[in-house]
Amino acid sequence: MRLGVDVGTVRIGVARCDPGGILASPLETVRRGKGDLDRLAELVAEHEAIEIVVGLPTSLSGREGAAAEAARQFAGRLAGRLAPETVRLYDERLTTVTAESGLRAGGVHGQARRRVVDQAAAAVLLQAALDGERLTGRPPGEIVRGSS
Repeated sequence: MRLGVDVGTVRIGVARCDPGGILASPLETVRRGKGDLDRLAELVAEHEAIEIVVGLPTSLSGREGAAAEAARQFAGRLAGRLAPETVRLYDERLTTVTAESGLRAGGVHGQARRRVVDQAAAAVLLQAALDGERLTGRPPGEIVRGSS
């Protein structure tokens, strides 16, 4: 089982997939800040996740900016808390836009949408990583080495 993590400045969306790695679904929104890594480590243990896919925000041209650097730093700290080679960064271009669109189409609006959009974006991210792995036969994204 894998977890998908969409790191924002205020909230962290978390999604999970089924044991076969076929379908991703929203799981939880974690408040960013003190205790966020603890909660993610708890979710990893609770769901017996073998891998965590963290979204790497890049521009449409593929360039990395401040948000990508923040995601890389967060992923490094998360990897430092978990077993080696269990955290990967994966391109998350347009995941939040796709999640917002899907929620609007599903009739989820206003505060209700804000409460779950991060989880939905994490599910879009994780689904893209799972689909990419099935298509290529290679693990998604890049391995993150732990940092403190």
